[in-house]
Amino acid sequence: MTTFMRGTIALQTLALFLAPITAGLLLATPNGHVLHSASAYTVWVVAVVQVVAAVLVWRSGRGSPRVALYAVVFLGLVTAQVFLGIAHVTTVHVPLGVLLFGVSLVQLSRPSACLPLRGRSRRPDRPASRVAA
Repeated sequence: MTTFMRGTIALQTLALFLAPITAGLLLATPNGHVLHSASAYTVWVVAVVQVVAAVLVWRSGRGSPRVALYAVVFLGLVTAQVFLGIAHVTTVHVPLGVLLFGVSLVQLSRPSACLPLRGRSRRPDRPASRVAA
């Protein structure tokens, strides 16, 4: 399941990368709003799938509750992003989109983000404690 979570984070990052491209099409072509809307709802659906996956991994004991909390907060921000876009509040919509992409990229770059707490050490030069293992 952790591989699935990494996949959803990668898909989320890709969709967030494509959203500003479709926003450019929104400004340049008459039907660009359809593509931008589709990319926005793709990000939202992927965020929902990520919440479900994070909760399942956490509840099965194979992951950290922080990953589930991150997914829920991220879904809330994506939902706000969608509503801000629908309301045409670009002064908040654009910076929030940049923030979402940056946070998603950081989450994707963390190799241990989806690993269970057992077997991880806060200090890479030392093995995990016997209690955690």
